[in-house]
Amino acid sequence: MADAGVDIATAADLPEIVRIHRETWRLAYAQLLPPEVLDALDTDEAWSSAIQLGAVLKATEGEWTVGFAVASKAPQEEVARADGSLPEDAETTALVSVLVEPRWGRRGHGTRLLAEAGRRLEDTGATRGIAWVPEADKASKNFYERLGWTGDGTVRTLDAGGRPLREIRVSGPLAVRLGD
Repeated sequence: MADAGVDIATAADLPEIVRIHRETWRLAYAQLLPPEVLDALDTDEAWSSAIQLGAVLKATEGEWTVGFAVASKAPQEEVARADGSLPEDAETTALVSVLVEPRWGRRGHGTRLLAEAGRRLEDTGATRGIAWVPEADKASKNFYERLGWTGDGTVRTLDAGGRPLREIRVSGPLAVRLGD
């Protein structure tokens, strides 16, 4: 494998981050989301803001950007239990999302992204991470489970263009051990 790394994404990375997001979702979620929802993914503005805040990391292999992670303090509504109450560690819980282009999968990029995001989050006082994963997305659930993250029993249903999309919340440690 060529040199692999993780760096903070910059404004120059915006087109690749957006491309990876759109193409990966179109491939991975074609059976979960209606075509019009996938076609309407308009993420440039959201990604630009996240990049400006320093919340986006990019994974590279050689000269290629192959994936990214978004990680920051979790908003209270993302951390809340199903009954609306907040756990004791709500103020130190981080919201994380990792996405690697399928053609670059199973090469350690996702693990490196989560490990670096976790390290940075712990440096800011975060103690635990959460992520939302479509219930039918076996690959993402398996990824998080391999790293010690498990479903915490919280489920939400989003309106995806008139089609319900069930997501489970997984939770786990920010410290991720990289393989040898």
